[in-house]
Amino acid sequence: MDQPSIESILADLKLPAIRYFSTIDSTNAEASRWIDHGAPHMALVVADEQIAGRGRLGRRWVTMPGAGLAFSLVLRSPAVEPNLVSRLTGLGALSVQSSLNKSFSLDAQIKWPNDVLIDNRKVAGVLVETRWSGEALHSAIIGIGINIAPASVSAANLPPAGLNFPATCVEYSTGHPINRLDVLHAVLQELFSWLPQLSSAVFLATWEAALAYRNQWVELFSGGPSSAADDMHIATTAREGRLIGLAQDGSLKLLTSTGTLLIEPFGDIHLKPVQAIQPAQTSA
Repeated sequence: MDQPSIESILADLKLPAIRYFSTIDSTNAEASRWIDHGAPHMALVVADEQIAGRGRLGRRWVTMPGAGLAFSLVLRSPAVEPNLVSRLTGLGALSVQSSLNKSFSLDAQIKWPNDVLIDNRKVAGVLVETRWSGEALHSAIIGIGINIAPASVSAANLPPAGLNFPATCVEYSTGHPINRLDVLHAVLQELFSWLPQLSSAVFLATWEAALAYRNQWVELFSGGPSSAADDMHIATTAREGRLIGLAQDGSLKLLTSTGTLLIEPFGDIHLKPVQAIQPAQTSA
């Protein structure tokens, strides 16, 4: 992976500017610095290795050299309306999910709000960060990290406290090596296709149809990481219900056992499926 190869494979997408780094703190952090110096709409930052990559709620996202894919895309207002900001996480997640499905024949799903799963294991994450000028949206950054090769999920490279959801990589599912730049092109192509449809009912319905655990019983926790080095969370409240879909802004809709409809907005939320209770085994 290098600047010329990235520019070559993405040439048909006509990106206005691309910056590649062999090692960087975080592609989102670099995109933010670039915005301070005039990054154009659709400017792209790509890195082979992140040493301070971030996930949602300040969690660490590991990107090992040669094994993962880390990139951030700058969106400048007014290309994105302020009322659509809550859909940008879905845009990133849907772009990864649909590209893995279409281009690599993988059965990927979206674990609300910002993860992509294969075989119930996390393969990718999305981090959206925004800048505002009062009530006006100035810019947004869509950061995406994808585990490509086995080294990206090696136990030696995981956070010290482990992960709060099992991980996988694209090559485990394909059974053969994958060119990371082919994945990058496929994801960006999907993102550019969906961006003009961000406000549409079709976008929301497609995002909803891609949700993992739809029509299944799930548990939601509120609470943040217990420390900067710890990926575990302290649950402050917990709710259970059947995941039935999405509200207009991308919030999650749950139906409780009493028939109450819960609308869970984006925020400090952790989702996991409720495991079925297996009947006790009896000895013969």
